[in-house]
Amino acid sequence: MRLGSPIKCKEQCCETGLLENLHSSRPTHRPVVMAQRELKEAFVSNLNGTSQAEVALGSFLSPVCLVNRGLILILYYQSKGTLPLPLPLFSHLLLDLSVLILPLIVSCTVLSSILLQVTISLIFVAASMFCYIYRTSSYSSAQHPQNAVSSFLQSHVQFDQVPFVTLFRVFVNVKTVISILAVDFPVFPRRYAKTETYGTGVMDFGVGAYVFANALICPEARRKNISGSKINHITKQLVSVWPLVALGMGRLVSVKMCNYHEHVTEYGVHWNFFFTLAIVRVMASILLTVLPATQSWVFALLMSGFYQFALETTQLKAFIIHNNDRERDFLHANKEGIFSIMGYVAIYLTGVQIGLYVTQPRSRLREWLRALFILLLGSFVLYALVCTCQTFLEPVSRRLANLPFCLWSVAQSLFFLSCLGLADIVLLFSKQTASCHLVLSSWNVHKTKSDSDKISDKKRGEVEKLCLVQAISRNQLLFFLLGNVMTGLTNSVLDTLSCSSSFSVCVLLLYMFINCFGIYVLHLCGITVKFW
Repeated sequence: MRLGSPIKCKEQCCETGLLENLHSSRPTHRPVVMAQRELKEAFVSNLNGTSQAEVALGSFLSPVCLVNRGLILILYYQSKGTLPLPLPLFSHLLLDLSVLILPLIVSCTVLSSILLQVTISLIFVAASMFCYIYRTSSYSSAQHPQNAVSSFLQSHVQFDQVPFVTLFRVFVNVKTVISILAVDFPVFPRRYAKTETYGTGVMDFGVGAYVFANALICPEARRKNISGSKINHITKQLVSVWPLVALGMGRLVSVKMCNYHEHVTEYGVHWNFFFTLAIVRVMASILLTVLPATQSWVFALLMSGFYQFALETTQLKAFIIHNNDRERDFLHANKEGIFSIMGYVAIYLTGVQIGLYVTQPRSRLREWLRALFILLLGSFVLYALVCTCQTFLEPVSRRLANLPFCLWSVAQSLFFLSCLGLADIVLLFSKQTASCHLVLSSWNVHKTKSDSDKISDKKRGEVEKLCLVQAISRNQLLFFLLGNVMTGLTNSVLDTLSCSSSFSVCVLLLYMFINCFGIYVLHLCGITVKFW
């Protein structure tokens, strides 16, 4: 059975019926603006998500696209003997938009019904280029292929950034920015959008992955010692989240003033994701000042387990899902955002534990392969626990941020992280095989420094600077903020519900081009926008 096909047919019927009913029942005496807002709110409401398998399948796209980008540059290097490409400022941006961004946009829009075929096709392209590079390089080398692989596995590696963690954070950001606008167009499958109460949508994973990604590089995960007293450290953490609070307040005010459509059951009347990020960061920092970070996964499990116990044994679940008296007080108005913090803190603490594991000192490639295997194994174990929880407790619920949601978010994050790590190793092997060390990857084979190596490192730095991944990594919060602003502007000038599929894709491509171009220019100018 083709993945997604039955769901696609069903959801197309539902979407058509939904839009027809909404348009036919539109009150003629209400203002057009209010009617349009109600239509958009209904369009993102009462959704049930897709299968966990389809979400996992989507995790292959970014790693494969990253490998394709690197292999294209290696092929060019083998052909011309030099990098960067001609007209580097323009050509490298165009390459990254075409290879890294375009596949992600079309795979969640016009090609979503054939996601499996798209993924297989991209893997086939990558495998073909890899085989060609390997064969041509083997002919020019006297080393036996089996010896080349064995030597590669024994090699020492060096890196300037946390391996594949940067890639994880960048691609989570990119997919989030694409989705927040794409979800307002009919071409974006409803099964990928955030679910109403239970289910697993692609955007549901995006929320959990964003929290997980922030935890991977937090001070506790990087083993930074607390300077001064614990009170001073907590105060510093409170001050450090002011940009997120300011962004949350800005979003709240702009949404209310512009009468912008909002899905109230997502976070609440006044709450939004920026507030969640800020409070999760502060709460986790407070906990980690008194609890050992090396055991953070234990406290994450205890916290999510206790929260699930409260959901099952008290009226809390019924209060969150069924109580609609939002005008009573602040708690009733924002119950989803407030109570879901428990689950997100548990995800954050787990991310800290994974960050500590990933940043352990390792020099041999074989050690990194072993670490990736452990991450992948952990992912499968958590998937099994998710299935168990869904059988004996309840399904995954982003709205509740329940135990199954926490387990699924971490399992999917570990799977995505492992895929990116394996893609990085494939790139590193291809670079070493072709003797092309100018292509961006998290690792580089360790060599004794000579004058020629120093020149090569300088050249590699110039080529890596032209990579869009590096540009987004430099200003990730600004990239996310720019995406939110552009989403609001696009919705204010376009009736997204009436856009055709081709026009919607063109709008998304233009939207991502503007976002990426702005971040790219800042990166080339060496500008890092700090909010604190």
